[in-house]
Amino acid sequence: MADLLRLLVRVAEKAANVARVCRQEAPLFQLLIQEKTGEDKNKKFVQDFKTLADVVIQEMIRHDVGAQFPEMVGFIHGEESNKFENGLGECVTITVCATEEETAALLSTVLDSDHTAASLLARAIHQDPATTDASTDGLTVPLRPSELGIWIDPIDATSQYIEGREEVLAEGHLSPSGLHCALVLIGVYLRNTGEPVMGVINQPFNYKDPTDGRWRGKHFWGVSFSDINICSLSPPKIGCAKGQGLSVVLSSSEKQVVKESLTSVCGPEKLMYASGAGYKILCVIQGLADAYVLSEGSTFKWDSCAPHALLRALGGGVVDLAKSLESSCEAQNHLTELNYHQPHTERKGADRWANHGGLVAYRDSSQLHIIIQALRGKL
Repeated sequence: MADLLRLLVRVAEKAANVARVCRQEAPLFQLLIQEKTGEDKNKKFVQDFKTLADVVIQEMIRHDVGAQFPEMVGFIHGEESNKFENGLGECVTITVCATEEETAALLSTVLDSDHTAASLLARAIHQDPATTDASTDGLTVPLRPSELGIWIDPIDATSQYIEGREEVLAEGHLSPSGLHCALVLIGVYLRNTGEPVMGVINQPFNYKDPTDGRWRGKHFWGVSFSDINICSLSPPKIGCAKGQGLSVVLSSSEKQVVKESLTSVCGPEKLMYASGAGYKILCVIQGLADAYVLSEGSTFKWDSCAPHALLRALGGGVVDLAKSLESSCEAQNHLTELNYHQPHTERKGADRWANHGGLVAYRDSSQLHIIIQALRGKL
């Protein structure tokens, strides 16, 4: 498990490098956008984009993990299809080849023979990142890779990544939108129960280095299984158990009844808004908000698996909101926690893996209780 964690931290940093290369090369970036259609389109947005960066990152992670842990091949899932259409209408299957030159040749068929752009991407895919410290010495978890599956969200908050707005953040405050919200998410779950046991989050655009004007990233990780709970972050301070000072982050499109119900326990100044499901859960992990509430089924397993594992390592979790509202007050447990191993077989496309009941991400069960009580009977 320590080897797997080190690998995931490394490939997440490689993924962040790809994301940064795509944004730094303007001509390349203009070629990368392809709108999703049909069953793969996220119904929450009028426009939802699949970028070549998404596909390349996903396939790179799948390739690198499968090479080191062949017993996991077939259980490494991602948001994106690895089919990409070039300007000539030709459908190309994206894979990571054995050499940088072969990968560049494949990518050039997608990029309409733009060999310069293809070489830039291939170099980022095949180049090992600078040393990334996962501090995993001595980590022992009684699990085998053959018991595990992986969910990848190659670039969460793709629309924010595409738009590329650069927000200036005050210390201790979340970013409502912009590049900060774009994350690489890699979550590991148990195949038999769907329990999230490991997560790696990479924030490729954490800050801009004043010396060269280039973006630098930051990574976070957590492991939670049985009585083992280890996280790269220390648990943030918990707010008042009675709800005074309780802060909640929402989507700006959240239902008005949810906003009004939570205002009654938080106060209007403690309701915050941000883009990206993964980023909103990261805000809870970092203590920038006490909880994230979403009443709609517009997130997916790849959005929540990685940050869910980090929250569990910190003593929190992510529950299905609809199930929690139906259960007794004391029943916030494995029956209401999100799991990651079974699709909704009655649905099609991406909807098979949606978190249809909405969700609440939390760090403290007493705060979860306050939120469920505030929303019960309102939805």
